[in-house]
Amino acid sequence: MTIDQFKSLLRRQGKTIRQWAEENNFPPEAVYRVLNGVLKGNHGRAHDILARAGIKQPDERLAA
Repeated sequence: MTIDQFKSLLRRQGKTIRQWAEENNFPPEAVYRVLNGVLKGNHGRAHDILARAGIKQPDERLAA
């Protein structure tokens, strides 16, 4: 799934990004930053957000 597909899914479900973030125990500001491309999601919490959203697989972290 892409970020745009994820955003469309939320719209179809009638959910805001903030609601999804809170339901999944992420700070809403971090989710907005990831979905808007400010944070790339290669590791850490940003990666966890993308994995939970179904955009990345949990094991797709970049090696350090």
